[in-house]
Amino acid sequence: MSLIVQKFGGSSVADAESIKRVAKRIVETRKAGNSVVVAVSAMGDTTDELIDLAHEVTPFPDGRELDMLLTTGERISMALLAMAIKSMGVDARSYTGSQAGMITDAQHGAARIVDVTPVRLREALDEGAIAIVAGFQGFNRDSRDITTLGRGGSDTTAVALAAALDADVCEIYTDVDGVFTSDPRVVPRAHKLDRVTSEEMLELAASGAKVLHIRAVEFARRHGVTMHVRSSFNNTEGTWVVNDQDAREPGKGIGVEEPVITGVAGDTSEAKITVVGVPDVPGKAAEIFTIVAKTGANIDMIVQNISAAATGLTDISFTLPKVEGEKVLAALRAEQADAGFDALLFDDQIGKLSVVGAGMRTSAGVSAQLFRALSDAGINIEMISTSEIRISVVTRADTLREAMRVVHAAFGLDGEAEAIVYAGTGR
Repeated sequence: MSLIVQKFGGSSVADAESIKRVAKRIVETRKAGNSVVVAVSAMGDTTDELIDLAHEVTPFPDGRELDMLLTTGERISMALLAMAIKSMGVDARSYTGSQAGMITDAQHGAARIVDVTPVRLREALDEGAIAIVAGFQGFNRDSRDITTLGRGGSDTTAVALAAALDADVCEIYTDVDGVFTSDPRVVPRAHKLDRVTSEEMLELAASGAKVLHIRAVEFARRHGVTMHVRSSFNNTEGTWVVNDQDAREPGKGIGVEEPVITGVAGDTSEAKITVVGVPDVPGKAAEIFTIVAKTGANIDMIVQNISAAATGLTDISFTLPKVEGEKVLAALRAEQADAGFDALLFDDQIGKLSVVGAGMRTSAGVSAQLFRALSDAGINIEMISTSEIRISVVTRADTLREAMRVVHAAFGLDGEAEAIVYAGTGR
């Protein structure tokens, strides 16, 4: 008997009919002789709607109370799903994150899992029941408060449960057939990947691909969890996220010869801050980024210009999530006199395009091909950042979708037919 953890996103349980369809799939998995644990998201766009509602009540919702509000979404879907499964003659029991043993730190809105003690889930499985767990949430032992894991938290919940229960596979069900070479909502001719390395998936997730959350991929990679990204709307095989080493061994994973580019990702969730007129002397960059670090903001790309010979001053630009922009600006303004820079510029109309592929390690000319494709389309590049298997560029937000399509075509990634998106808004 295999132990399978299944995760269903909001679009997969968006309404009553969808919940019954998901329940049928879960029951089929159980009747095939498998033990099943399910992590479920809130229905449809419920979480976004609750966030919007909270901000209608107050511009700055209290973190503890916002977590209490947001966790209701998953509790609704877990209970309804358990009801639907029971109506099919199979025992199912729903559990909140705390009941399932998801122990986190005390950071509201972005809690990290510190332990998983799935005692009640094991009891349910031993008694032949299907365990349904509310994703996205946990419990802090010190404060005794409910916490949420942040965006993509249900993916992380599923992978953490799979690791704690030593599951054979963690199946991530979504509204597309698997991991595509780009977002099929933006690039219609993107095609599904049969396999992708966890290393590539990490880069794609960090670059804006929404199909898997980066924390879930990190957790799976660290704990050796096998992930299978599938559609909840059909029974076709999806995309396997394979161990990096397996992918390089003949007969396993992708094989020795990977394609040069695996995928193209786009992200409009970041903003750019430029610190103008920074004295070009040792220690100034450290001083500026120490101020930024105190805010807890997550910095992505950094570019420092060559200093002007006449003034000895330079500019430093960096990108970060838009939602963290105001607090970073406030922190820098408060210490502007001590840091000694002239001014700050804020730009929240940028888009980040990334090309990712393990084959880039051994292939020359990828950068030239990327830049030529953007140039031919008249799209300007503002910043460039690279890793061993990724190249990212910053463009204007209103040109990002076109940039993704032309780059996808330039690297020969377009499929023969348009991809199908079964549900979901991609919000």
